[in-house]
Amino acid sequence: MFFTPLLAIAQNDFPVAQKDTAEQQLKFNYNNRKWLAAGSSIAAYGGSVFFLNEAWYKDYPRRSFHTFNDSGEWMQMDKMGHAWTAYHASRLSTNLWRWAGVNKNNSVLLGTGSSLLYLFTIEYLDGRSAQWGWSWADGGTNLFGALLFAGQELGWEKQKISLKFSTHFKSYDDAILEARSKSLFGKNLPQRILKDYNAQTYWLSANIKSFLPKSKLPEWLNIAVGYGAEGMFGGYENVATDKNGAIIFDRKDIPRYRQWYLSPDIDFTKIKTKSAFLKSLFSVANVLKIPAPALQFSQGKFGLRALVF
Repeated sequence: MFFTPLLAIAQNDFPVAQKDTAEQQLKFNYNNRKWLAAGSSIAAYGGSVFFLNEAWYKDYPRRSFHTFNDSGEWMQMDKMGHAWTAYHASRLSTNLWRWAGVNKNNSVLLGTGSSLLYLFTIEYLDGRSAQWGWSWADGGTNLFGALLFAGQELGWEKQKISLKFSTHFKSYDDAILEARSKSLFGKNLPQRILKDYNAQTYWLSANIKSFLPKSKLPEWLNIAVGYGAEGMFGGYENVATDKNGAIIFDRKDIPRYRQWYLSPDIDFTKIKTKSAFLKSLFSVANVLKIPAPALQFSQGKFGLRALVF
């Protein structure tokens, strides 16, 4: 078994010849893991870019590389999504390279670099599409998310602050709003999770014990600051037109507003367990903010929410 020579080396109870054999076996295992990590990363990169091109970009006309400014769309909720994606792509990719035996600094550089390469490839495809364009705002938030992870890992050797996400399925009694939501955000739960910015909240979740190591607070307890927005039925305004310029949706009466939250949270990676399966499960679960009570500030007023998703 892989962990048997590791345990023996740690306990220093092998004869020299046996230690040499164990170290050779470890080196062999790590070399195999590096090839597996490299192969899976290349396959995931190439396969997903090909799939995106076939499923999304192929049906739209292409043009020469160009930029466009979408920094004001959706009250920046889509930009929060870019930062969140870059942060966790860097984290999970770095963990893969660390599992393969790459040292701490190099695994961070490989993980963060490969994640940014993938995300900027998508931005490049946007830049070649006549429908969209290269967005400096998207690129900037991609970079922010990746550097938030890498900076903490290289500076503190731990993630004291995490980027997290929460959402819920939002429906409307108003038939016109429900139809507009379906056309913009999709009809089923997976589509709504990805696209409905009115239902999403992004969180900066700080581990209290990491900043106050002498406190008696539990290691898993976090405090999170959240950002969301509502009332959005268009990128910039709640009006839509058809190809001929005729107005087909006009709900300028619905206010568009931002929401800020302060709420307790859990850092699942700080929950102690000897189970490798649970450690992996907790690492994946840490992309999400748990539903919890929150102090809300919105439209110039403070309020208490019993539960925020």
